Amino acid sequence: MPLADLAPEIAVLVTAVLALLAAMALPQPRHGWCAGVALAGLAVAAGLALSQAGLRQTTFSGTFALDGATASARLLILGLTALSVGLSPAWFATDRRHGEVYAMLLFSALGAMAMAGAADLMQLVMGVLLSSVTGYVLAAYHRDWAISLEAGMKYFLVGALANALLVIGVVLVMGIAGGPGYAALGSLPRDPLAVTGLALVLAGLLFKLGAVPAHPWVPDVAEGAPVPAAAFLTTVPKVAAAVALYRLVEVVPDEAAPLRLLLGLVAVATMTLGNLCALAQDDLRRLIGWSSVSQTGYALMAVAVAGALPALIGFLAAYAFANVAALAVVAHLRGRTRIADWRGLGRSHPAALAALALAFLSFVGVPPLAGFLGKLALFAATLEAGLWWLALAAAANTVISLAYYLRVLGPALLSHPEAEAAVMGRSTAITLGAATAALLALTAAWAPVWPLLPEAVLP
Repeated sequence: MPLADLAPEIAVLVTAVLALLAAMALPQPRHGWCAGVALAGLAVAAGLALSQAGLRQTTFSGTFALDGATASARLLILGLTALSVGLSPAWFATDRRHGEVYAMLLFSALGAMAMAGAADLMQLVMGVLLSSVTGYVLAAYHRDWAISLEAGMKYFLVGALANALLVIGVVLVMGIAGGPGYAALGSLPRDPLAVTGLALVLAGLLFKLGAVPAHPWVPDVAEGAPVPAAAFLTTVPKVAAAVALYRLVEVVPDEAAPLRLLLGLVAVATMTLGNLCALAQDDLRRLIGWSSVSQTGYALMAVAVAGALPALIGFLAAYAFANVAALAVVAHLRGRTRIADWRGLGRSHPAALAALALAFLSFVGVPPLAGFLGKLALFAATLEAGLWWLALAAAANTVISLAYYLRVLGPALLSHPEAEAAVMGRSTAITLGAATAALLALTAAWAPVWPLLPEAVLP
């Protein structure tokens, strides 16, 4: 049990405990100091993760993989968690449980890190459950707001069912494979129980991704959860689940179960449903939620293709930073969400609208933004694999998505403001700038970073 192999995870765990203890000891007006504790711990964890980025091995008796995929997921999870922490001090300033939110964010990030590096089915279950239980708390953190309670309840109910199916699936697969390790899955026979078990495991991971059919929680959480929690829950679990799903699909032979074809069909259904539902939204946060569902469909394209790990990591990074930037704009403008209320904001808050436009255009895939580069990598990998029908469906959905993004950007840019929009504070402005800068930096650094992305995962 080489504890040093899990140094980043241990750093996050220790920081979560310290933040919780600080919240217990400090008076409520000083709970914002817990954000500093969280950011310091995340920085230490990121440094430790960077120091292990070159490793390629399994540890703890083969239950946890230290490879390029784990390193990339760790850094993305830590960076996105830091941005979510940055949005929290101003948003929760008057909440008497302000300090506790940082512990919840860190514990949930720890579950995501455990999920992304899992090389064992039991380890995968542990990561999914830790990420889910803390996510339920974050989604319903505004207990006095009916919409937040509804979001938390829907997230819990869908999650309880999906996680139960996941555990049942893991039991079935373990029974057929003879053990929980991913190495044993490479010789999995084509057995009805094995196929059923794998389908149930996929259902559990699709819940974390927010993909069809386990997607209904996403728009509700995007609308009802506190904006920092919504930014976290619509990005961090997706990154972890996408890497975990890719790792699982890579080790299961096609002869045992047609997982790639199934995920390709799920990808089409997810991106199509997400885009069509987004067209009808009048609330910006719900629109971003349905957009998140559609973006999951694009990510699943890479999972459905063998050897497309660089495309998956690159696309996830572009999507996640753009999504946090979009929700950071909402937080900065004090939760303004009715699309009609965004009319003319380009004149009163040009910087905020510019950040929102960059995020939306990156979602669409407008060159030369990182979202375009990520989608280009996805399309290239899909066409190279001969899945032209999947690439065609993705192209059609990209055109559809442009319509609902322009529904927000057009009036905001071309109309006159009808009411003055107040802003949240300095911390949200700094975090919004950081998320936008990260998106632009990823665009500029794509060429040198692309060769460094991992090309394979360890079983």
